Amino acid sequence: MIGLMQIMIYMLAVYLVFKGVEILQIALMSSRSNRTLGIIIGILAIAIAIMVGGGLTFWAELQAASISDRMNNLPILQR
Repeated sequence: MIGLMQIMIYMLAVYLVFKGVEILQIALMSSRSNRTLGIIIGILAIAIAIMVGGGLTFWAELQAASISDRMNNLPILQR
């Protein structure tokens, strides 16, 4: 279950980066009068997408490590 959660979060991180790139591409193809503002917005979107993707990946790794440590430290049931 934890592995599935990690995979889903990795997929979300990649999706966020791709959406940032898509916004930049749309901004580059806009009209000349709004091109500078569009490029700035696109670059900010890519930077935010990379930060959020990295943060989610880091958080997922921490959660998986925490659960793994807890599973390894379970008291052994004796008969």
